[in-house]
Amino acid sequence: MATGVGVGVNGDWLNAVVAARFVHWPAPYTCKDSVEKRLIGRIMPGSADKSRKRMKKRHARGADDTLASSGAKKRRNISKVELAVKSDEPEVQDSDSSDMSDATIVDSTLSESDQEHDDGETNANSAVSTSKSSFTLHVDHELSKQEIDSLSTKKWKYKWEIPAFDEVYKWLGTGESFLQDADASSAYGLKLRLYEHWLEVYKRRGGDDFHSSKERLFFFLCNSYRDILHHNKKAFYNKGMAEDSSFMDAYIMHTLNHVFRSGDLVKKNDAKLAKHEKNVREEVLTSDAFLDHGFTRPKVLMLLPLKSIAHRVVKRLIQLTPTANKVNVDHLDRFDSEFGIEAEETVDRNESLKYDHVPHSSKTKELSKPQDFNVLFGGNNSDSFMVGVKFTRKSIKLYNDFYSSDLIVASPLGLYKKLELAEKDKQKDVDYLSSIEILVIDHADVISMQNWSLVNEIAKCLNHLPSNQHGTNIMRIRKWYLDGQAQFYRQTIILSSYLTPDINALFNHHCVNFEGKLNVSSLIQIKLSCQCKGVLPKIIPDLRQIYERFDLDSIVEADDARFEYFKEKVFPKIKDSDQGGVMIFVASYHDYLRLRRLLRTEDASHCLLGEYAEQKDISNSRRDFFEGKSRIIVYTERAHFYHRYKIRGVQNLIIYSLPERKELYPEIVNKLKGSENMTCTVLCSRFDLLQLERIVGSAAAKRMLSSDKHVFVIC
Repeated sequence: MATGVGVGVNGDWLNAVVAARFVHWPAPYTCKDSVEKRLIGRIMPGSADKSRKRMKKRHARGADDTLASSGAKKRRNISKVELAVKSDEPEVQDSDSSDMSDATIVDSTLSESDQEHDDGETNANSAVSTSKSSFTLHVDHELSKQEIDSLSTKKWKYKWEIPAFDEVYKWLGTGESFLQDADASSAYGLKLRLYEHWLEVYKRRGGDDFHSSKERLFFFLCNSYRDILHHNKKAFYNKGMAEDSSFMDAYIMHTLNHVFRSGDLVKKNDAKLAKHEKNVREEVLTSDAFLDHGFTRPKVLMLLPLKSIAHRVVKRLIQLTPTANKVNVDHLDRFDSEFGIEAEETVDRNESLKYDHVPHSSKTKELSKPQDFNVLFGGNNSDSFMVGVKFTRKSIKLYNDFYSSDLIVASPLGLYKKLELAEKDKQKDVDYLSSIEILVIDHADVISMQNWSLVNEIAKCLNHLPSNQHGTNIMRIRKWYLDGQAQFYRQTIILSSYLTPDINALFNHHCVNFEGKLNVSSLIQIKLSCQCKGVLPKIIPDLRQIYERFDLDSIVEADDARFEYFKEKVFPKIKDSDQGGVMIFVASYHDYLRLRRLLRTEDASHCLLGEYAEQKDISNSRRDFFEGKSRIIVYTERAHFYHRYKIRGVQNLIIYSLPERKELYPEIVNKLKGSENMTCTVLCSRFDLLQLERIVGSAAAKRMLSSDKHVFVIC
């Protein structure tokens, strides 16, 4: 089995558990076809199915018959020590007796109030609907070899489409279409207490048609447990507060539903085990009905770009949690202080350069900046954080230890630092990533402006075999965890304002979830298809924009082909011209370094304005360019995204590579406003379709890239 950073190469702790388990378990349970035999079969991939068949032959009666036959016998509780698998590691303890534990060994006896609470909701839910929940169908599904082989190919064919939330885009899906009207009488798949609280919050906010709301519709998609890529979401900082909040509420409710159902299932099974005699434990523990654990407790990972966004998400998470489950919220004041109001801090340039991040000032709100900039960067701009969130019966615990948390909220940079630490220090590990069942990446477009490669590294480290046991009851771990199939059960939800090749690659290569319906063996993903209108009407100057297309055969050649075209066709014109005021705009930092090398080699008069430039150098570059001391200035997309500098004196604009963010294109072109003899040249290839259609519109982009002509003029 493949391992990630900080993960053990082999499962030595599993073998140790088997040995200890064999020695300490009572004699009646050490027979030839005992639980021990089945445990070994589950641990060794490939032998699980054979062991399972042997056990089915030996135990003809199911778990339900066992429970019924033991009802007339004298009952006594099985203690925690008797149920736990013996190991050399100390047992994990929890100070909260009402903890909804999943990964740790918990007290098998529920309190009287717990039982009343669970039974009450069970009865209410059974009155609402007798069908199995999406959660149950998902976690109980057993993958066939054919399904695993098909998933491993990572080849997807989208077969169906339906309109999405408005008429300009639609959902595409693989496999059989499942989108249909949900039944309100079933609480839309939510636990009843969650549904009632969400409905109350929705109405309190002024909503009147929950069934047709975007919140409910997107929750229905999330609750299908399919992988979802929504790359046309209006962000809260770009006049899309209502839409952004709707999608955020939906995935928050989905994660709460998943965490609560996981915890309730564990408590329910603990109560059943506590009522049985020792002489029936073998049959109980060999039943699949009691496999309800992962390797570790955390089930949800949320990746967010900035502390201000994390503060918004966690505060909404608390609001959407039912009142009975948040009597106490631990460390809320500390969270508000650290995430809501940014303290003065010094930007560590070496740290930023190390992780390819952009150092930016904490004081960013200026009236001269665009509104979306002020809204996005008006709060806490820190992009390095990680917080564990734990739910108990009556409280929410922030800043909880990761191993006993239900949900982890982190930035890619903050989590990647933990991966690096685990790689350097063998005493550290990131085993809390081994049992992630829902991965949410919100505002992926902002993360792409940081360093998307960190997201790829994190995705590679999910759902691997842990290096230590961490107090987990090995007898309760689900089969698909031990068989190394957890990646096929993990749901990934990606939300972004636009699509990039990097986001698309992550979705295609790291999202391999199976379909959540028990009786269907197809593969399902959801993807969004949309028609872009472009942003050309936002350009103020009356000028001709000349698009020059260069051709190439493979995307691997794209960077080199672009550079050669610029060097041979464009650069000689500006080098030999006496006219100054030339701005070269580049989207990639690697292209920026390549152009810097070319300008220095050719001894061209130039200055640089990149994302890692010192403030003193930035001021000097802007002044020299405006005064004509430097004829060429090279400006990067990330420098503009994080700072939105005013650059005066631009007369000739060369867009070396199109920006990923469409709103930046008119901002850059509008820098020509007031100039004389202004020109604008844009380089593009057929591999720039995603960026091009966001700027000129889908229809125009397709015509430009498929035409026999190579030069296009837009007035």
